[in-house]
Amino acid sequence: MKKSIGVSPNIETLFGTRDENVRLLEDGLNITINLRSNAIELEGAAKDVARAEQVFADYETLQRAGHTFNNGDLNSMLRVLTSDPNSTLRGLADAGRQRSFGRRTVQPKSSNQRRYLEAIEKHDMVFGIGPAGTGKTYLAVAMAISALMAKRVNRIILARPAVEAGERLGFLPGTLQDKIDPYLRPLYDALYDMLEPEKVDRYLEKNVIEIAPIAFMRGRTLNDSFVILDEAQNTTSEQMKMFVTRLGFNSKAVITGDITQIDLPNARRSGLLEAMEVLKNVNGLAFTLFDEGDVVRHHLVQRIVRAYDEHKTRVTEQQMFLLAEPRNPEAASAGEKQAAAAANAAAAIPPAAGEDKTASAEAKG
Repeated sequence: MKKSIGVSPNIETLFGTRDENVRLLEDGLNITINLRSNAIELEGAAKDVARAEQVFADYETLQRAGHTFNNGDLNSMLRVLTSDPNSTLRGLADAGRQRSFGRRTVQPKSSNQRRYLEAIEKHDMVFGIGPAGTGKTYLAVAMAISALMAKRVNRIILARPAVEAGERLGFLPGTLQDKIDPYLRPLYDALYDMLEPEKVDRYLEKNVIEIAPIAFMRGRTLNDSFVILDEAQNTTSEQMKMFVTRLGFNSKAVITGDITQIDLPNARRSGLLEAMEVLKNVNGLAFTLFDEGDVVRHHLVQRIVRAYDEHKTRVTEQQMFLLAEPRNPEAASAGEKQAAAAANAAAAIPPAAGEDKTASAEAKG
């Protein structure tokens, strides 16, 4: 099917730098887009052409309404739109305007990010699980600030396990707060990015925003709070159970983590992995699972995450091949035994991506 539509003003913005947005639409909707002297020609299946036509119509409507697209927001919206058949450009733009995130305008840059924000709005406890750079923590802090600014909660509590990433830092000088601050720095970074520094300092001083290691959560009941547990893959089973039972009245909890970056010593079982198994059928909470397609850092990060995933798959297949071979246990080398044990451990990990991206359950009446 071929269809021609008129050229709207400032259409070059929709096309993007070096026509990157046009290529994105062509690949995502399986169509061909040609710019003529006074029209845009769309070619493809009728359903796909109709979706592309709707994109151009929405863009023109938003332009006339005075909407401006900044910092790659349009490209991000188009990525969401091409991966989610139920989304529209106007709907995504309106969703971005409806949320207030301090001094930042935060726009979901993938369909999973949009589902993540919707899950946080609808549920009192949400797990965001996926690789680095997918916006799990940043978006959770944005939603916490939005809730605080709208007076839906009275305080924000940000917690993190104090676990080194593969190295021992030794005894740090200073007060207790000085010692734990390095572990909590990513949370401070997100806060200062979204709020004026003076306001962050004032909130921290008055404990309106509290940042602490997860060990400080024991024995507390957190009412009227937005609670975020970051780097949850580095919690023990006992810490995770303690945290998820802290939730009080009129509170929300968001737990984020990356199960491929577990730094717990002595090969201890991650509390996040256990929670994924134990809580998967509990009504009233939601799981949002991210993959490398949701990475919004430098484009190299997405490729790096994919390379590690492919490497892990190859290693697992090799280990499973060793397990399948009939061997005399007495003759098996120590290396083969270790590989078999690692494969058994990997098989026990629940799937984190590639299946149903968002598994959520509404509370029963």
